[in-house]
Amino acid sequence: MSDAFDYFRAYAVRALCKARAMPRGKMKHLQLVAGRIYNLLKKEAAYGSNVQHLEDFRAAQKLEASLDRGPSDGSRGWPAPATPRRPGREAG
Repeated sequence: MSDAFDYFRAYAVRALCKARAMPRGKMKHLQLVAGRIYNLLKKEAAYGSNVQHLEDFRAAQKLEASLDRGPSDGSRGWPAPATPRRPGREAG
């Protein structure tokens, strides 16, 4: 077995364990997708060198990094609330 196999396996286990700890929703689903990508790369690495699959690995890492940032940085393109609430004003 190659070092790549071991590295991809470690990434897959870490990503899937992280997903198990998350609440249901889109973020958990995306974390599971990242884990599946690592798992597929692990299987391909078992058969030989997979230098051509580095783009897939980098894409999975980029996905995980975007999940770690969270929605507070505004990089996801989510729309802002239509009407901001003003403090001190009560609905009535």
